[in-house]
Amino acid sequence: MDLDLGTVLSALADPHRRGVVVDLLDRPDGEHACTSFDLPVAKSTRTHHWRVLRQAGLIHQRDAGNGSFVRLRRDEVSARFPGLLDSIRQAHHDERRSE
Repeated sequence: MDLDLGTVLSALADPHRRGVVVDLLDRPDGEHACTSFDLPVAKSTRTHHWRVLRQAGLIHQRDAGNGSFVRLRRDEVSARFPGLLDSIRQAHHDERRSE
């Protein structure tokens, strides 16, 4: 999947999606159940957020039975946009500290 800067930045503009990406960055590598994320939105909105992140190329999503699992495409994103994920993480944590 080709990563486009505009699409990636658009996906990261939403604070919920940005929070998911930072959460994935802060967790150990691997897949995580979609239900393990604290997203205070309706199920249909959660589905929308996962689709936007997937279409932007930021995550890989795998369906398994009644659940779905996601993993951050960390290596691919970092290779295409060096430093972007670290900058997003830092900005997100800075925002949280200033609240």
